[in-house]
Amino acid sequence: MRNAFIDELVELARVHPHVALVVGDLGYSVVERFADEFPDRFVNAGVAEQNMTGLAAGMASEGYHVFTYSIANFPTFRCAEQLRNDVDYHRLAVTVVAVGGGLAYGALGYSHHAVQDYALLRSFPNMLLAAPGDPLEVRACMRYLVQHPQPSYLRLGKAGEPCFHAEVPAVTPGRWLRVAGEAAPDGTGTALVATGAALGHAMARRALPEHRTSTVYSLPLWSMASKALQAGQLASHARVVTLEDHLVDGGFGSWMMESLHSRPELRARLQAVALDAQVCGTVGSQDMLNALGGLSAAVPA
Repeated sequence: MRNAFIDELVELARVHPHVALVVGDLGYSVVERFADEFPDRFVNAGVAEQNMTGLAAGMASEGYHVFTYSIANFPTFRCAEQLRNDVDYHRLAVTVVAVGGGLAYGALGYSHHAVQDYALLRSFPNMLLAAPGDPLEVRACMRYLVQHPQPSYLRLGKAGEPCFHAEVPAVTPGRWLRVAGEAAPDGTGTALVATGAALGHAMARRALPEHRTSTVYSLPLWSMASKALQAGQLASHARVVTLEDHLVDGGFGSWMMESLHSRPELRARLQAVALDAQVCGTVGSQDMLNALGGLSAAVPA
């Protein structure tokens, strides 16, 4: 996903002279292509993420679309006040890029685990969450964000993620993308709806006997405003299972449940699969922690 991000950012910057990149003294071996081609639109803010975010907000107020780039929690929790006051409330075109979402940096310890980021970012009323499920969805999200500049959060995996799409899909906030399986007749069938890297886990679950006829969807763009679209899509299925590499509290499944406040009869159809809180404070590989948290499916041989 990191490579797809920087490739797409360079391509977009060639067309849009207002696209800029600010990093928190990391990302090297990834960001050089942008820095070399657009040195006047690249800034290394140093290990000072709050300053990085304030700088990005100032640049955005002067007409730039600024992408800030750092690892997981560093451009989010460390900068929460700047994101809220400077970026979100002023509706500025700053996209916070967090690499290593979920437990991608599992072995580096819980300072690098991003399992509460959705809860923080989706509480900001103007923030659009972009959580692509594969490298082609990264490109799709990037194109949408540049075409629709606004406060946004782009959550990436780390590296080596498989592609589940044959081509770059068209994405719209709140609209589910069908990735695998046939859509069942209206009001029947099971939908596995994933956001971010949990798309891989949804695809793995289709190998389980109970899900071999399920339809897998990805929702890479979601926000407070796009909740209104969820009840109608959910009503088309007898059962909907959401998947996320995030804690259940304040996460994607919670967001989906909140969207049903005016349709309480649909709530029984919804099941949220998310990480158990026992992963908090635990160090291990990404695979080990996802299994510990209950996200990984036990797929038969």
